[in-house]
Amino acid sequence: MKKLLLKNFSVAVCCLTISGFLLSCSGDSGPADRRPNFIIIFTDDQGYSDVGAFGATDIETPNLDRMAEEGVKFTSFYVAAPACTPSRAGLMTGCYPKRIGMALGVLWPWHRVGLNPNEVTIAEVLKERGYATACIGKWHLGRPTDLLPTRQGFDAYFGIPYSNDMGPENIVSILLSLFGAGLPPIPLMRDKVVVDEGGNQNTLTKRYTEEAIRFIWENRGKPFFLYLAHNMPHAPCHASGDFADPTVDDTHRGIYASAVEEIDWGVAQILDTLEDLDLDHNTLVIFTSDNGPARTLQSMLGQPTGSALPLRGWKSGTYEGGMRVPAIMRWPGRLPAGDECRELATALDILPTLAGYAGASLSVEPDHKIDGKDISALLERPESDSPHDYFYYYDANTGLLEAVRDAEGWKLHIRKSLSGVKELYYLPDDIGESENIYSQNPDVVERLRAASEDFDHEVTKNSRPMGWAGPY
Repeated sequence: MKKLLLKNFSVAVCCLTISGFLLSCSGDSGPADRRPNFIIIFTDDQGYSDVGAFGATDIETPNLDRMAEEGVKFTSFYVAAPACTPSRAGLMTGCYPKRIGMALGVLWPWHRVGLNPNEVTIAEVLKERGYATACIGKWHLGRPTDLLPTRQGFDAYFGIPYSNDMGPENIVSILLSLFGAGLPPIPLMRDKVVVDEGGNQNTLTKRYTEEAIRFIWENRGKPFFLYLAHNMPHAPCHASGDFADPTVDDTHRGIYASAVEEIDWGVAQILDTLEDLDLDHNTLVIFTSDNGPARTLQSMLGQPTGSALPLRGWKSGTYEGGMRVPAIMRWPGRLPAGDECRELATALDILPTLAGYAGASLSVEPDHKIDGKDISALLERPESDSPHDYFYYYDANTGLLEAVRDAEGWKLHIRKSLSGVKELYYLPDDIGESENIYSQNPDVVERLRAASEDFDHEVTKNSRPMGWAGPY
């Protein structure tokens, strides 16, 4: 553990402890049988094998590994898209991005569009049930004030509204500057107000963690929902204190590993706080990533980056490495400890699952269909069957359907590869998509193709518009 960082953090926790004691003396403590709390820890561009429990040997994640030992590890967990904005849209709404007009790439600071306020988010569903809600970290579903988290069901927001590389140093900004334009400094916001421009990203993960602890303390007497969306380890990676100065050798992946390890440290602070406040057995904590690791110019030059091994592919692609991500869910006393779920599950399922646990009802109106399923059975009995018959892989930039898999594990790539080869894989035996068995299984190919065509037709026909906004 990093002594400098822990020392600084202990001061903040001490202050919170004192204030918490004073509040408890005033009688602000909730009933023991209240509705469960929910915490989603969502990282950025963290690969499938960038957690010890998923095979990492050059990154130390003892606290995420502890989550896996005390909860359920999901090894066939998918996000809605292989890039930031559409993936987050799917998580928040339980819908494939194409259904809600959010399938065409990532949002930039100049965009006047984002997630439509008419869509129903996790925060809005839980807020109706009396939950305190907070979004801390990366939003990336709209920069204009009308599209920020505080307009999407969150009581409070603290973070950066888009990616941490979308500032003046970005190559796009540099090119725009040749024409007298460019991107503004990256804004750190509280609710709707910018509180720091172009600040020190080295301390970002630490500040997010401190903010998360503060929220938990302040709302310990009522049900709460915390969405902690770290900007790391998206490039450029940053870390604070001793984390920022790792011993780089053959067993450590440099600043990328440091960024992940500081996130892991933050996980420990959250779990310890839940235990200290006696909230541990009433809180479901979910950890996952928004997509697979990025293949940047730096990584192609040999600099450290994320790893999706043994999966094939990267962020922005629809091979497994782009959309299958590490996922761990922990709820002591409610979920089995140290279990593994190999069944098909997705980030789309989080909204209906949390709604079910909170006793909230979801819209059944035909014009507001969602795609996620309640997977509480998988959480509590990981050997249960997946509620999904199929999962659909959409391109992150074009919104075109590129692949489909079924619950058994057959995966068909709908669009031909650049070489013109048609592809079919059986993932339980070939997680790396290396043995193409397209020609040997015509019946499987036809079944998957028909399912994909039917689904894409339905989504296209019933898609809803993205949100449009006025000035910042």
